[in-house]
Amino acid sequence: MRPGRPLVLAHRGGADALPEHTLAAYLRALDEGADGVECDVRLTRDGHLVCVHDRRLDRTSNGRGRVSAKTLAELDALDFGSWHAATAELDEPVGDHTRLLTLDRLLEALRDSGRQVRLLIETKHPSRYGAEVERTLIRTLRRHGLAEPGPDVPVQVTVMSFAALALRRVRALAPGIPTVYLLEILPPGVGRGRLPFGARIAGPGIGLVRSRPGLVPALRAAGLQTYVWTVNDERDLDLVLAQEADGIITDRPRFVIDRLENAPGV
Repeated sequence: MRPGRPLVLAHRGGADALPEHTLAAYLRALDEGADGVECDVRLTRDGHLVCVHDRRLDRTSNGRGRVSAKTLAELDALDFGSWHAATAELDEPVGDHTRLLTLDRLLEALRDSGRQVRLLIETKHPSRYGAEVERTLIRTLRRHGLAEPGPDVPVQVTVMSFAALALRRVRALAPGIPTVYLLEILPPGVGRGRLPFGARIAGPGIGLVRSRPGLVPALRAAGLQTYVWTVNDERDLDLVLAQEADGIITDRPRFVIDRLENAPGV
């Protein structure tokens, strides 16, 4: 990443080109030059963290019911990719394009990528398992040697959540891990640069940035970083660049990288 250029972070692995939260999507994003990737995690009935956004399985798999009510083995038997147009065009839609992705598999793939990668992990709430989501996450990161950020750590992890209590738990369990407070609406005080429980990065949605054009500059003036989601088109990208956001979370990492390479002064 050039100095002054925002981070390009592939949302759910870059969900435009390939099925979201599949290993194929994440590997493609890295090949395209993304600085990092983003994933959502949910806890299965038998205590495994899996990369799935929705509470229910219906949209992104051929299964039914809640992710939290299934075991890892039950989820691993499902198809998580054939719904996507890109997978439908493959001769054999199998393997990394359709298989459930666990956080363990993703961490292993990122560590084996041969370069330093940023990973944003969003813990999804409300969850029937409450604080166990964050406890399991930190145990997993420790097992992979990723709970203590440092210049030589291959995967630089940041934890995100809309739930302030989740950020408090992460801060208590692993105070060295940076946290992002995600924003879809603007809670009291945040517009003046106050984030909960030690978070130093704000994560406003692009809709909020459009409706509150002074928000990102105010956060920057307060000494906070901003990662904006989900930036997928030219007008939104121009807005976020003009406001000097620190990170751009996008379904289209290649599109954003190409624009940055051709944009003067970026």
